[in-house]
This record gives sequence, C-alpha cells and structure tokens, in this order.
Amino acid sequence: MMTKQFRSVLFASAAALAVTACGADDVASPGEGGNVTINNNTPAPAPTPTPTPTPPAGTPATDCPAGTANVGTITTGNNEMARNCQVAGVIQGNLTLPKRPDTENTVYSLSGAVEVGVDGGATGILTIEPGVTVFGSSGGDFLLVNRGSQLFAEGTASAPIIFTSRQNIQGTTTADSIGQWGGIVILGRAPISDCATGGASNPGGTRTDCEAIVEGPSNAVYGGTIPTDSSGRISFVQVRYPGFEVSPGNELNGITLAGVGSGTFFQNIQVHNSSDDGIEWFGGRVNGKNLALTGIDDDSVDSDSGYQGANQFVLATQRPNGGDKVMEADSNGDEDAEPRQRHKLANITFVSNGGDEVAQLRGGGDYEFYNAVFNGPDQCINIDGAATVQAAGAAADENGPPIFQSTFLSCGTAFEDDGNITVAIIQTLFNAGTNNTENGTSTLASSAWPLAFINGANESGVTPFAASGADSFFEDVNYIGAVQDANDMRFMGWTCGLYAADPACTAAPTIG
Repeated sequence: MMTKQFRSVLFASAAALAVTACGADDVASPGEGGNVTINNNTPAPAPTPTPTPTPPAGTPATDCPAGTANVGTITTGNNEMARNCQVAGVIQGNLTLPKRPDTENTVYSLSGAVEVGVDGGATGILTIEPGVTVFGSSGGDFLLVNRGSQLFAEGTASAPIIFTSRQNIQGTTTADSIGQWGGIVILGRAPISDCATGGASNPGGTRTDCEAIVEGPSNAVYGGTIPTDSSGRISFVQVRYPGFEVSPGNELNGITLAGVGSGTFFQNIQVHNSSDDGIEWFGGRVNGKNLALTGIDDDSVDSDSGYQGANQFVLATQRPNGGDKVMEADSNGDEDAEPRQRHKLANITFVSNGGDEVAQLRGGGDYEFYNAVFNGPDQCINIDGAATVQAAGAAADENGPPIFQSTFLSCGTAFEDDGNITVAIIQTLFNAGTNNTENGTSTLASSAWPLAFINGANESGVTPFAASGADSFFEDVNYIGAVQDANDMRFMGWTCGLYAADPACTAAPTIG
C-alpha cells in the first residue's frame, strides 16, 4: 500500500514535469488578470464575467415596527415580497405606521375591528405615513376612530396612502370586485339630528345630549356638542374594494363620517368599488374637497342625520355593472329634527349608468348645487317630501327649497315624478336658478374610466357661478363640473383607474 507521504511526492513530481514540458511562458498564475497566452502566443478571448444574480423582486423587511405584529410575508401581484405587519385591537397613545425603505418592503394589515382610542376613555392617535399600504382580508376587518381620538393619514400626490383588500394586494381583483374588506369609520363629537339618546328637537339645532349608534360597528357612539371637533387629517388617500353587510340593512361604507367636526381636514380622497355607499355623512360639520367616488355599488354620495357641510370638486362615476343613485340626501322619517340638514356642493360631476336617478333629495333637508354636471340615461333629479321644498322660515332652521345654479343636466329625463313632488314643482325650483340647462346634450369626454367625466364643449359653455358667495369654503373657478378639461390635473397621479397614465385600480399597489 502506498503511503500518504509517498503519494504526495509522486503527484508533486508529475505536476512539475507537466509544467517543464509546457515552458514557463505558457503558464498563467491562478487569479491573474488579463489575457491567457497559449502555445502559439495568440491571446485567448477574455473570460466571460459571471453574471450578477438578479435580486428578487422586492425584499421583505426582517421585522415589524413597534406596535405591530410580524405575521409573516405576503407575495403581491407585482411579484414583490413584503413583510406583513398586523395591527389589531385598540390603539391607545400614539402609533405610527412608517413607510420603510424599498429594501425593507412592508405592508400593514388590519385584524378585525381596529379601534383608535376608547369612547369616553383613553385616547389614541394613529399616524400613517405617505406611500403606506394597509389591507383587510375580510368584511370583519375595518378601521374605526372613536370620539376624541384622531387619524393622521396624510399621503402626497406622488405617494398616496392606499387602504385595500388582500385580493387586491395579491392581484386577483377584477373590475367588478366589491366588498372585500370593511372600510373606514370616523366618529366625532359634532352635532347630529337623529338621537338614540338625548332630548327632543330644539329650535336652531342646539342639543346638549344627542348621541347615536353608528351604522355598521356594534355600539359605536357618535355625536355631541362640538361643531369644530377634529378627528385628524386625511388627505391623498385611496380606499379600494371596501364595504360589508354586517346584518340586513346595516352595512359598512367605504368611508363613514359620523358626527365629524369642521376641525377635521378631509381632502383628496378616492373610494373605489365599495359594496355600500362611497362616503356617507351622518350629521357633523366636516367639509371636503377633491373627492373621487368610482365604481360604487350603492350611493356614491350619501348624507343624512343633520349633516351641515360643503363639498367641492366631487367626481362620482358609476361602473357599467353597478351603482344605485349617485347621490342620496336623506333624513327620511325625521324631517322635523334639528339641526336641519344643509348639504352644499360645488363643481361636481355625477355620472350614472342608469342604476337609478342621479340624485334623490328628501328628508326635509336643504340642498344647494353650484356648477354641477348631472349625466345619465334615466332621470337626473328626484325630490320627495313637502318639508324638502318648503319655503325658508317655514320651520325652525329652514333655509328653503333646493338651490341650483349653473347646473347642466343631460339625462334621459330631467326630473322624476314618483307620485310625490311633481315634475312641475321640481322644474320650477330648477329654473329659479341662473345659467341652468334642463335638457342638455352631454359632450363629456372619456379617459381610462369606462364612463366619460371630462368637460366637453357643452359643459364648458355654461357660465359658472361664484360659489364663494354661498360658502367661504368654496373656491371660485371659471368652469362647471369637477374636471375642467383633459389638462386638469386635480385628480391625476394620486387616484387609480381614472387616467391612462395612472395605475389601474385592479393592479396590485407597488409596495417597494
């Protein structure tokens, strides 16, 4: 048997002989750069460098921020992998959901009813940074901000905050997907008219103890005596595929604003494909601008319970296979309650697919429309209830019948008579305003959305009304409708699906 020492000597000798046979000029040192020389002294081609491995599409963070739970990773429809950081229970004190670097992909999820603060108890503040994505996995997952607590969800035009569903994260939503998670509920301490507890109506709408249980969540209370109450700041936010029927007739909307005060900042908001209403105001005093309601399955805009506020630049378009009324204004059955509802809207474009009339006004409220565009294949306006059309001063806090100024109607039928307020009465009210068009021809232009919403020649030909005279919250602009023309950037960049340059709402949000 050959010993290990003898084998080493033998192999070394053989290697030395091989080197001697080739000659010193034929050998390159291992690891030496440059070309390799072969026997005929012709340079050999440089070796092909080893390709740099392609990094995975999205690298998940290794951990989760304080106050959230690490529940693993999720792979998105963009083939990104993100850390799933879960928020659950009651948020007390301050919690921030940060936007982490692209090398630390993080998405946040809601587990059940996530509440900010405790009504009548500990307060909470939830801050969500620009570019953050939050999702729910089922109708039971929703965000609720209790009275006295606040939400600061302030995205930017280039980095909106997106609330959506697990299916949308994973890229499996379709144009008709709705109701895949709960939605957002914000409860405030501003006055309301429909009381579960509290005294009877008082002239002028002054109540000291009117409170109610909000639609959707169990035993969540809203209402109070602070008109200027602040529930925080919400801006540049998308809410995709929300809505959930908790029980028959008791549903979560895309966004519910219940008793929310005027100290709350609420602008640049999109709600897309909600199974119930897009935004519903239950009383309160909060104003809003730049509101896009797209593909809503019930009413895009719904106000009741003594809401008194102003909204400007409101774009509401129904998808081809869904939608009820574009706007329902209602305190039906409580017409004499105070404070009386007074909803003012300026520069709105409401586009129906024919699911119902464009706008139904009832419940004894006061409604004002300035620089409005109504479009749809059926009726434009339906008004119900003697209290809705009664003269100013006929009842306490009564400001008079609905007001229309610089309003352009292009519907199959301008007004609806359903056996209540006649077409003749509605027509008289409508024509009492200035620069109104009863039977116009729509020239609305389309973009990426299935229904057109950009002003054309006929809409642009209407002389606008100086809306600031009706409410100081309104800006005066030189056009009617929510979108002036194809160059109007108001809704571009921070919404989904409206413009060809923007991502489709069905597309998974970019996490990294």
